[in-house]
Amino acid sequence: MAILTAQATPLGGLQPTYAAAAGGGDQAPVGEKLVLHVRNDDASSKTVTVATPGTVGGLAVADAAQTIPAGGDAFIPLKASAFRDPATGRAAITYSAVTSVTVAVLQLP
Repeated sequence: MAILTAQATPLGGLQPTYAAAAGGGDQAPVGEKLVLHVRNDDASSKTVTVATPGTVGGLAVADAAQTIPAGGDAFIPLKASAFRDPATGRAAITYSAVTSVTVAVLQLP
């Protein structure tokens, strides 16, 4: 499991650095202007799941899952109110498979 760091996006733009998705999952910081960018360069779709540790009325809130098509990408907002794990302070991210999947956490201006 890797701990991802946020990359600030300056007004002049950013060419982000991507990391390979970790087979055991990743952790990422959470915040109102943070997004997880996931690129899937594989020939098959992948599902990215961000754990939602909260409950409402004693019932677990369903985790957020995003299916990314082959050759596609997705942006997933990392809102603290939804995804902050109280034990780590970060979001817990898992992948259905990691072949040719890269990720970056971006901090929007």
